[in-house]
Amino acid sequence: MSTVELTTENFESTVTGEGITLVDWWAGWCGPCKQFAPVFEAASDQHADITFGKIDTEAQQQLAAMAQISSIPTLMAFRDGVLVFNQPGALPKEALDEVITAVRDLDMDEVHRQVEQARAAEGENPTA
Repeated sequence: MSTVELTTENFESTVTGEGITLVDWWAGWCGPCKQFAPVFEAASDQHADITFGKIDTEAQQQLAAMAQISSIPTLMAFRDGVLVFNQPGALPKEALDEVITAVRDLDMDEVHRQVEQARAAEGENPTA
C-alpha cells in the first residue's frame, strides 16, 4: 500500500478512523526526512492493514502548527482515533518495526480507560 498525502482536509478523518494510522511529518529540505522516507515507504508496502500518511510541513503549515510539530521528521501513530506514539527523529527500519509491533499489541480497552481518566481529571482540575 502506498502512502497517502494528508492535508487539513483529510487529516482528521484519516487519523480518527478504526485501525492504525502512521503519520510522517516531513519537509523537502530536511535531510533526515529524506533518509526516513524510503524506510516509511517500505513499511507501507509490508503492512497493508495500516494506513501510512505523509504531511509536508511546508505545504501544511497550519496543520503542523496545530499538531505542535517542532522537529522533523516526526512520526505519530494513531490507533482507533487515539494518538499512541509521537516522536521526532528519523527511525531505522528495526525501530519502525518495533513501533508498529508495539502499537498492534496495545490493549485498546486499557488505553481508552486511561484517556477517560485523563479527561475526567482535567474536568476536576481546570487549568484555565
